[in-house]
Amino acid sequence: MNPRPVRRWAGTPILLATPVSALFALLLLLPLLLVTVLSFQGFDPATGIQPTATLLHYASIFTDDYYAGIFLRTFWLALVTTVLCAFIGVPEAYVLSRMRAPWRSIFLLVILAPLLVSVVVRAFGWSLLLGPEGLINQAILRLGFEPVKLLYTQTAIVVGLVHVMLPFMVIPAWTSLQKLDPSTQQAALSLGASQSTVMRRIVLPQILPGVLSGSLIVFGLSASSFAIPGLLGGRRLKMVATLVYDEFLSELNWPLGAAIALTLLAANLIIMMSYNRLVERRYKKTLG
Repeated sequence: MNPRPVRRWAGTPILLATPVSALFALLLLLPLLLVTVLSFQGFDPATGIQPTATLLHYASIFTDDYYAGIFLRTFWLALVTTVLCAFIGVPEAYVLSRMRAPWRSIFLLVILAPLLVSVVVRAFGWSLLLGPEGLINQAILRLGFEPVKLLYTQTAIVVGLVHVMLPFMVIPAWTSLQKLDPSTQQAALSLGASQSTVMRRIVLPQILPGVLSGSLIVFGLSASSFAIPGLLGGRRLKMVATLVYDEFLSELNWPLGAAIALTLLAANLIIMMSYNRLVERRYKKTLG
C-alpha cells in the first residue's frame, strides 16, 4: 500500500516565522520606533524633554553648517576607508585564494585575528603608535626629521578604521573568488591574453558582487563607528556617532541626539542603496 501523502497546512511557514519576526520587532523595530518618536519631541535645557511635537531638531540639522560639516566629514572618511580597504583587501583575497594548505589557513587566521581583539584595545594600540612620543615619531626623529602630528587627525581615524574594517572586505571577495573556475583563466592565457587582461576581463567581473557586499559593509560600519573616531580623533574632530554620544550623555538633549542618529541611518541607507543599484547595473552591462 502506498503511504498516504502528508498534508501541510498553508499557514505553517508563517507560524514558523512568527517567533523570529516577533524577536526582530522587539529588539529592532520597537527601539527604532521609540527613537523616532523621541526625535520629534521638544527640549528645554531647564526642564528637559517636552511632550510637544516639533521639527526644530531636524530643521537645525539640515540648516546648520556645523552639522553639515560633521556629516560630510563622516561620509568622506567612510568613503576613503572603503576605497583603501578595497585596494588592500581585494589583492589579499586573490593571494589567499591562490594559497594551498596549510598556508591558506594560517593567512586566513592572520586576516581574522584583529576581529578577536576588542576595538577599544586596538584603538589604544594605535594611539600609542601614532602619539607624539610613539614608535612612529621616534623613528622619524632617529631619521633626522621633525616629528609630525598623527594622533587626533583624520589620518589617524582612517588608519584605525582600515585596520578594523579590512577583514569585512577580504572575506566577501575571497568567497567570490572561491566560486571562480581556474580553467577560465588558464584558457584565456592559452589564447594569448595577458595577465592584466585576465584580471580585468575575467577575475574582476566575477568577484564584483563580493567587492560590492564588502564595500557596503565597510562603508556602513565606518560611517557609524564610534570607538575609533572617539579615541583617535579626539574631542574636537567629531564624527556623527561621537556627536550623538555627546548629545545624549553630555548635553542631555536626547531628542536632538535621536534626530541626528535617524538622519545618519537614513543617509546611510540612501547612499548604500544608490551605490548598490549603480554597481549592479554596471555588472549586468559587463556580463551582457
